[in-house]
Amino acid sequence: MDLEKKIEQIEEEKINLRLDIDVQNLETKKLRKGKNKAKEELDSLKIDYKKLRLLMRTARMGKTLEQWRAEIQEEKDKVDRWEQKFQEVQT
Repeated sequence: MDLEKKIEQIEEEKINLRLDIDVQNLETKKLRKGKNKAKEELDSLKIDYKKLRLLMRTARMGKTLEQWRAEIQEEKDKVDRWEQKFQEVQT
């Protein structure tokens, strides 16, 4: 009789241990998901920070990227005109 109670007790402990393992696995899974989400949010914040820094630098320069491109193109056109004049003078 005593042996049967011991067996029952051990089986109950076994069931409880399995439940504990299941709970631990669920908690681990939940923590991993939280960690992954936090990492994604951090990566997103880093990207936003880089964009903001670039925007601040551009704003400090007083011109947008398109304005800089237009100015560079104007300067290239001037160089081309001067090269043409130089070629004309040489001939």
